This record gives sequence, structure tokens and C-alpha cells, in this order.
Amino acid sequence: MKEHLVVDGYNVIFNSPELKDLNDLEHARARLIDTLINFAALAGQQVTVVFDAHSVPGGVAHTERYGPVEVIYTSEGETADTVIERMIGRLSGRSASVFVVTADYVEQRQVLGLGAYRVPPGEFWEKVRRLTRESIVYHRDKPADGYLENRLEERTRAALEAWRRKKP
Repeated sequence: MKEHLVVDGYNVIFNSPELKDLNDLEHARARLIDTLINFAALAGQQVTVVFDAHSVPGGVAHTERYGPVEVIYTSEGETADTVIERMIGRLSGRSASVFVVTADYVEQRQVLGLGAYRVPPGEFWEKVRRLTRESIVYHRDKPADGYLENRLEERTRAALEAWRRKKP
């Protein structure tokens, strides 16, 4: 069973002191997206973050992809909650476990009713910190895992080694 994390972007930003205190919404969005990219890589989860533009005149819905992270911007008049609820219905039908990060109590209840799991922002940030600590320990203990030569296919490695040993 695959896991999918869905994040209510602005809700998380405004409920996370480390992002809310930036006093620059664009910078906070970028920091959240960067954090989610790292989280997706460490946790092995698909991640979608939804930013709503329901009160932005002329806001046009669009989607961007950053590696394993899908970023959805809603259109004018559409809330992140609406998009998230539609996603839960679609993802749950594919036997995926869906986790939704939001501090909105009404949305949390709706999410649970649709068969997904709720994750408060504080719990999410704790998981991010834990995964980051674990990855640092792993890479410190096994530095050779990061070497390119250890990630090459055997055939490619052999061809490069033969090329290296070839006399000019």
C-alpha cells in the first residue's frame, strides 16, 4: 500500500512559527516546498501541497511538479479544503493511505470521514525533524553509499574501469 501526504499549504504556514515569522508569504511557500521535497525523499512518500487562491481576484488554477512533490494552486473561489477532499476520494480509491496535514478542526473531521488520516502541523514538523536526524546519522555511518560509483550499474562500472585502465 502506497502512502500519500497532502498538505494544506497556507494552513501549515500560518500554524508553524518557523514559517509564519518569516513575514514574507512567497519565502514561506518556498521554504515549505523545499522542506516537502526533502521529506518526500527521506520518507519515500508522494507529497502534494495545496495553496488556495479563493480570495485572489483572477486566480487561475495550475499545478507544478518538483520531483516527488506536486504543488497545486487553486483558482479564484476554490479553497484548498475542496481540492484536498476531492483528492482524498480519488487517492483512497487506489488503495493508498492518505495523510492530510492541517490544523483546521473542521477539515480534520472531514478528512477522517472520507477515510484519510489527519496530521496536525506540530506532529508533521516533529516527523520532519526525526527523519532529518536519522538521515544525518545514516550518511555519517555509511558515507560510501553516496558515492556515484556505488550507484552505477555493474555493466557501466566495468566499462568505465576498462576505460580508466586503457593505456594512452
